[in-house]
Amino acid sequence: MILQVRIIFYVFELAELSEAVSHYPKPAFNSTLGNHADRKLQSVFERLSDTLQRDALIQETTRELRQLLQVDRIVLYYFYRQWQGRVTFESLSDEQYTIFGSTGPDECFNGDYAAMYEAGRVRAIADIEVEPIQACHRDFLRHMGVRANLVVPVLTSKGLWGLLVAHHCQNTRPWTETDVEAMQSGAAMLATAPEISNS
Repeated sequence: MILQVRIIFYVFELAELSEAVSHYPKPAFNSTLGNHADRKLQSVFERLSDTLQRDALIQETTRELRQLLQVDRIVLYYFYRQWQGRVTFESLSDEQYTIFGSTGPDECFNGDYAAMYEAGRVRAIADIEVEPIQACHRDFLRHMGVRANLVVPVLTSKGLWGLLVAHHCQNTRPWTETDVEAMQSGAAMLATAPEISNS
């Protein structure tokens, strides 16, 4: 968090510096090149600012959901390619539950599953040991130390952007309608944020 605050501070400093420098006249022979460089620099600032805002929003959303639901882990599984993704954000009750950077079981998450999540599917599993799920899915969840699982899609106008996932690792968890609604609200807030919906 301190690093994010510092980066934001530097971005604002650089933006102010860029604004100040833009008031100085440029040599006539270099005006086209200078304008091009200014546009490029402004574009970099805008992308960096959007990324920082997106990251802060996701981190805050996962933290608030974990505290509200009182679970061991909330993660955002982001799709960087069609049906290929990884855990890019997490909020943990304890560092032992980290799965940051983990990728999903590609053989389990195929086009059929993706189509269900694109249609708004919510998957609530109170106990992975008794739920009728594919063996590869159960093994994957066991490997991550999951005992109960709640998955909600993050749907933008462009399609399935990611999955917002709650994991309870210590024991089983019967998910309530309130839990599901909280996760859906968090996913909807992320999906409609300009930093995400425009990406």
